[in-house]
Order: sequence, then structure tokens, then C-alpha cells
Amino acid sequence: MEAFWASFLVVFLAELGDKTQLIVMAFAVKYNWRSVFLGMTLGIFVVHSLAVAIGSLAGELIPVHLMTIIASCLFIGFGVWTLRGDDEGEDEDEATKSSRFGPLLTVAMTFIIGEMGDKTQFAAMTMATQYESWWLVLCGAVLGMVLADSLGIIAGTFLHRRLPAKKMRYLSAGIFLLFGVAGLLESVFQNI
Repeated sequence: MEAFWASFLVVFLAELGDKTQLIVMAFAVKYNWRSVFLGMTLGIFVVHSLAVAIGSLAGELIPVHLMTIIASCLFIGFGVWTLRGDDEGEDEDEATKSSRFGPLLTVAMTFIIGEMGDKTQFAAMTMATQYESWWLVLCGAVLGMVLADSLGIIAGTFLHRRLPAKKMRYLSAGIFLLFGVAGLLESVFQNI
């Protein structure tokens, strides 16, 4: 269960204040919340399934000690990336344009494209390299992201009024840095 909870926590906190929460809020204004939720969940499942599959394969090919060092460095990198903020500059209006695919597929495809190469996908991939239970990593990552983005649907406006994006970004960055430093320290102390 450690794989589940670690993946859940990392992805949930990393997703708070992320651009996809803003996209979900924009979709929730335009479409029925059920279609937005289902499309979002489908997109999240596809993105994290790919990430966990790649991470699981890498975990079988690379020694655990080396993977811990690589994963820790990646988490530190995610922390720095989060601190500097996303510079992708997606326009919310682009995400809410009408589509010939209908609300469910429009939301799912936007989510898949928006999350490809995002820090939450890399986090799930990294977690899959560290744990043998790839399916627990997948469940934790998907549930963490669905819950975080559901907050965007339900309480996005409240969160932005009460917790500025800057503070959410600092919280997410702190979690990544904490996991990175802890992993490096664990690796160092195991080899002493």
C-alpha cells in the first residue's frame, strides 16, 4: 500500500494549482459536470497508464539503487520546475472551444494532450520505477489526480480566492523537494 499512498500524495499535491485544474474549471462552465468528470478521468487514466507502463519497464531494467538516485534527482528537478512555474501559457479559451467530438472526448483529448510530459506524468513514471506494484502506483496516481482536478470543478473559485496560486505552487514544490532529498539521503545511507 506504500506505493499507492506515495503515488497518491505526490500526484495530488503536484496537481494543486496546475494548469489542468484551470482547464477543468473552464470546461465545467461550458459543459455538464458529469461529462467533464468522465472526460477528465478517461484522459487521466490514459496518461498515467502510459507513464506507469514506461516506468515499470525501466524499473525492471535499471538496478534499484541507481533508480533511487535518478528518481530523487527527478523529484528535485520537479520541485525546481514547480517553483519557477509552468511557462506553457495555454489559453483557457482554446481549451473551451467547441469540438466535433462532443464534451466527453473533447475533455479527454485536451487532458491527454495537456498532461503529456507534465510533471504529474513524470512523477507517476518515477514512482513506477521504485515500486514493484505498478498497479498500485497507477491507482494512486489516477485517484490523486482525479481528486485534485475534481476540486477544480467543485471548489476552484474558492481555492483561488483563499490560496493564491503562488502558495499552492510552493506547497507542491516543497513536497517534490522533500521526496527528492529524502531519496538521495536514503541512497547515501544505504551505501555507507
